[in-house]
Amino acid sequence: MTSIDSSSKVSESFLKLVSMQQRTWLITGVAGFIGSNLLETLLLANQNVRGLDNFSTGYQANLEEVRKNVGGDNWSRFHFTEGDICSSDICLNAVRDVDYVLHQAALGSVPRSLADPLMTNQVNINGFLNMLDASRVAGVKSFVYAASSSTYGDEPNLPKIENRIGNPLSPYAVTKYVNELYAGVYARSYGFKAIGLRYFNVFGPRQDPNGAYAAVIPKWTAAMIANGDVHINGDGETSRDFCFVANAVQANLRAALSSEDCHNEVYNVAIGDRTTLNDLFNALKESLAELQIHYAKEPVYTEFRAGDVRHSQADISKAREKIGYEPTHRIKDGINSAMPWYVHSFHGETA
Repeated sequence: MTSIDSSSKVSESFLKLVSMQQRTWLITGVAGFIGSNLLETLLLANQNVRGLDNFSTGYQANLEEVRKNVGGDNWSRFHFTEGDICSSDICLNAVRDVDYVLHQAALGSVPRSLADPLMTNQVNINGFLNMLDASRVAGVKSFVYAASSSTYGDEPNLPKIENRIGNPLSPYAVTKYVNELYAGVYARSYGFKAIGLRYFNVFGPRQDPNGAYAAVIPKWTAAMIANGDVHINGDGETSRDFCFVANAVQANLRAALSSEDCHNEVYNVAIGDRTTLNDLFNALKESLAELQIHYAKEPVYTEFRAGDVRHSQADISKAREKIGYEPTHRIKDGINSAMPWYVHSFHGETA
């Protein structure tokens, strides 16, 4: 894969702040979508990074792209271990002499969890607990983990506020809520305080467009580039708070470096807005058209997907006030930033 600017970097001023002190970070799921974007940002900020991944959903190609983007000197500060978070020994070894842990490894996707709830439980709960406990034993300064907006379940009110959740609607949602429960217990029982980031539909470069569990933005974009059909579950008026990956990267780093009184909390990571699937479809078409790729087909509407909520929108005021989070990309900004990467990466695969 030829190197291309991922356009997923956080602001230069924040990068300078991170780079003022060299630290050692561990990223689990480092070969994945969000993990590799975190890796690139940290290496560009002159940090030492360790990575852990078993390549179940991550890709060596993601790591290779980061290597090309950051250059040899920066890449020399990255040390990778191929391993599984379901092994407690691997987790214990991975966190040794680490300052900060960014735990991204998980089996995502509501449909995947409905198809295989046992494996989702094994990775997302047992694996999470392995990493949480290993980090406690190692005495890391901060443990930030990927939580999920699926935790809100059937709670009907909008926008979603961290202390108001409903009943989970999928095995995946159960596992992510259990993560939060375990984090709270570890704070109360051991004084080890973690920070959970409830991601809302993160998208951007290196997100896989293939397979049954692909996220909607890369999947639809790949279909449009190939002039294939775009399938919309339901009537297209389902809405989501789509969040560009640079915002998620920023939230992780701000949370990790936040003061002690910001720990033992969960924070929404999103834009604070709603976009319907129909509007998303049109936004992707418009962005592709600016790159001279014109998609003329209408979407194909199918049945609503089991386990999905109808609408989702985050209240991000808590993250703003406590950890200084401020989104740098709204949805159209994110789509326009990511689209050259999508076209470059998907055109050969889908043509």
